[in-house]
Amino acid sequence: MSDILIVDDERDIRELIGDILEDEGFSVRLAGNSNDAMHEITSNPPAMLVLDIWLKDSKMDGIDILKAVKRDNPDIPVVIISGHGNIEIAVAAIKQGAYDFIEKPFNIDQLLVVIRRAMETSTLRRENQQLKRGDNKVADMIGESASYRALIGQLDKVTKSNGRVMLTGPAGSGKEVAARYIHSHSNRTNAPFVTVNCAGVEPETVEATLFGRESAQRGVEPGLLEQASGGVIYFDEVADMPLGTQSKILRVLVDQQFTRVGGSDKVKVDLRVISSTNRDLQEEIMLGRFREELYHRLNVVPIAVPPLAERREDIPVLAKFFIDMFNDTQGLPLREVSEDAVALMQTMPWPGNVRQLKNLIERVLILGDGTGPIEARELPSDAAPAQDDSDRVVLSGQLATLPLREAREAFEREYLLTQINRFGGNISRTAAFVGMERSALHRKLKSLGVVTSQKSGARVARVEEEQGVE
Repeated sequence: MSDILIVDDERDIRELIGDILEDEGFSVRLAGNSNDAMHEITSNPPAMLVLDIWLKDSKMDGIDILKAVKRDNPDIPVVIISGHGNIEIAVAAIKQGAYDFIEKPFNIDQLLVVIRRAMETSTLRRENQQLKRGDNKVADMIGESASYRALIGQLDKVTKSNGRVMLTGPAGSGKEVAARYIHSHSNRTNAPFVTVNCAGVEPETVEATLFGRESAQRGVEPGLLEQASGGVIYFDEVADMPLGTQSKILRVLVDQQFTRVGGSDKVKVDLRVISSTNRDLQEEIMLGRFREELYHRLNVVPIAVPPLAERREDIPVLAKFFIDMFNDTQGLPLREVSEDAVALMQTMPWPGNVRQLKNLIERVLILGDGTGPIEARELPSDAAPAQDDSDRVVLSGQLATLPLREAREAFEREYLLTQINRFGGNISRTAAFVGMERSALHRKLKSLGVVTSQKSGARVARVEEEQGVE
């Protein structure tokens, strides 16, 4: 961005500055009064403003225009010029957010230096905000399972709308990745994606963080809502938002405007809102910890993000993706995953979901020796079945107390439940792995009371007695 708006009531001066800046490669627009200036600013905000304090035949002077710009477009740097300069005017301009103050008649070289510095500062500030927001993250949705395909199908339906989306699912399941997928496939893909970590913001600073603040000492400090204008604001774990702030966010959703902390002017924003939670918000409402009206405003399109336990078929694909990623970003070894390691990972409990799998892969790559395939023995000791020195499987205490027939039945039931879920409910693949004919496996499952049902777009095995139980 190199578009500079020059506002001065003296035609010769604004044209002189414009010609010089065009010679330096800048794109220039000119305005001789406040009406023309405000029209240019509101219709197409410039990258920078060179602004005279005193404007003849205008409803607003330079300070009034400066206030309006810093209220609605705080990232635009403003350089004030004046032929009636004094220390009071300079201080007033700086307090209102001007980058610098130059007195007429000015040295052209001095003006160019100030303009270049102001543009560089503005660019650095935008880049810093993008890094803090995590705009550089890529929305990598990885998987092949039926649950994954069902999730992608739902996300694709909402990408082109501006409807508010509520993503639900356990911690680590990939709710933020799903939110970024919506953003990157929407018509707002080139606009900001700003994350609000509702659990990580201090209660005493949450309003200044969200709405920004104004003060005579520090000028205007845009909040996260303002930074997200035109793009997406993502409320991560929205159930952790303080109750008092919830009512103010509700008002923002209704009016699409708010007032900064310490300010009095309304700030208008254009936001698409995506939220996520790992809690039951209906229960939070009953307990008086979440506003019901806010829930209905946010929960326009509810989408459930399945836990890793419901998409075990994706574990080999995810593991390869993380291995490639750590190789690119950290230079860790580019290793394959052996079949026995895959089988073990597909039967492990994953309370931390995809995040836990990512951490496990990183740990194995860091601590492992060599570049050969990752073996099951390299996985955490609590993931592998307990064995003694003779490679005999050690029975759990509960199983060891049962008679042989009941122990065998309990083992077969849990073993087959695990294998069916590992293969996403696919009976043919399960039969091939366990070494049974498909018809024989069906008979065995029926005798053990194991049934499969649809959940999150995939077939999931469970014990028949659990049907109807909430």
